[in-house]
Amino acid sequence: MFFPEKITSIRRQDKVLEIGPGSSPHPRSDAFLELNFDSSQDRIAQRGGVLNNADFGDKPVHYYDGGKFPFEDDQFDYVICSHVIEHVADPTSFLDEVFRVGTGRGYLEYPLITYEYLYDFDVHLHFVKFDFEQRVLRYLPKRDTVFPEFSVVSALFNKTLVHGWDDLCATNKKLFFEGVEFSQPFAVEKTCELEKLVPDQSLIVPKKIIRKRVGQIFNKLGL
Repeated sequence: MFFPEKITSIRRQDKVLEIGPGSSPHPRSDAFLELNFDSSQDRIAQRGGVLNNADFGDKPVHYYDGGKFPFEDDQFDYVICSHVIEHVADPTSFLDEVFRVGTGRGYLEYPLITYEYLYDFDVHLHFVKFDFEQRVLRYLPKRDTVFPEFSVVSALFNKTLVHGWDDLCATNKKLFFEGVEFSQPFAVEKTCELEKLVPDQSLIVPKKIIRKRVGQIFNKLGL
């Protein structure tokens, strides 16, 4: 999760469900929902290659097959869903379930198309972007684009991540990731218009002088 500070409206009495917590469950979560993976290799691949298992303590962990959630309507007050929506086959049905079990309140986070453009993780099935003005989440399946034709380029950039060159994303999180806290259900819409999925150019901010100078020094030293 890149923007935990955006989770601001969980009340003390709220019962919180977290879906797909990976290896880092949110401390406020009361229960967890995990997909029943076919193998440990699939599970590791879906969480970005992280080998460490999550420590759920004594909190309950529920499993499902990717369809209907195993909960009653409004069983939870808030649902955390960080870096999951880009993995699911049908984002509309998935979010219908999120709204059904969580009273329409929660937090959603995902990588933007800019991040996918660089790295193109094959377990990420969609480009995703929230329209804050119209209150609609739009998505475009990767399979509906020519994007896979550039896989050799994305594979090259993936090598940079393996070697720790994640500075670009780490220092420009808002340009590569998005987090949305919501208090009611919103519309979900499949689109074929890439321009509706691109983050605003205002998110590109000048590098701070001190960081720029330090970077120049590192470059000169070959670090």
